[in-house]
Amino acid sequence: MREVFQQELAEVQERLVEIATLVAESIDNATRAFNEVNVALAEQVIEDDDRIDAAAAELDELAINILARQQPVARDLRIVVSALRISASLERMGDMAEHIAQLSRYRFPDKVVPKSLRPTFVEMGAVDVSIARKLVELLRTEDTAIAEEIRNDDDKVDALHLSVFDKVLGETWKGEAIDTVDATLASRYHERFADHAVSIAKKVQYLATGDWVPADD
Repeated sequence: MREVFQQELAEVQERLVEIATLVAESIDNATRAFNEVNVALAEQVIEDDDRIDAAAAELDELAINILARQQPVARDLRIVVSALRISASLERMGDMAEHIAQLSRYRFPDKVVPKSLRPTFVEMGAVDVSIARKLVELLRTEDTAIAEEIRNDDDKVDALHLSVFDKVLGETWKGEAIDTVDATLASRYHERFADHAVSIAKKVQYLATGDWVPADD
């Protein structure tokens, strides 16, 4: 029985890695669609979100079945409960990627943001993609050093997010109302994507070390 239980826990981890991989592909495609005005890629991201949702739902069902049948305790219980919470965060990350792609599709054939903000969004997107790829490796290895890298990358996204607000609220901003709304939404989606990754990183750090990482001030 114990061997079967350990196999089930291993399957939980494998499924988390698979979902995180789908999310990494999704944000990569979404940011490229956003920055390159690629409507076909945007539509692919929107369509692929169903795969992320389905994979997350299947993982949740597996975790709940483990809780019901195996009644895990101590660290095993933390692993299963954390998997449910991580699955929810991954699903939300997929949603953020989908929202970015939707903005690109809605504004096609135009770019979503004015020229003055495009370098900022290219950089923000690149950091989000890097975070997503690091998250896949973190879930595979539970390497706490990667968790710290994700937290540091999130600081970069936060700074870029604030710079977008400074720009659209500044006296020199010449964008139309729709430009302001789009830039604000897009920046928020990028920022929230990274926030969810940090939330997952904290949970993995807790599982690896037993120490909870407090929220940033």
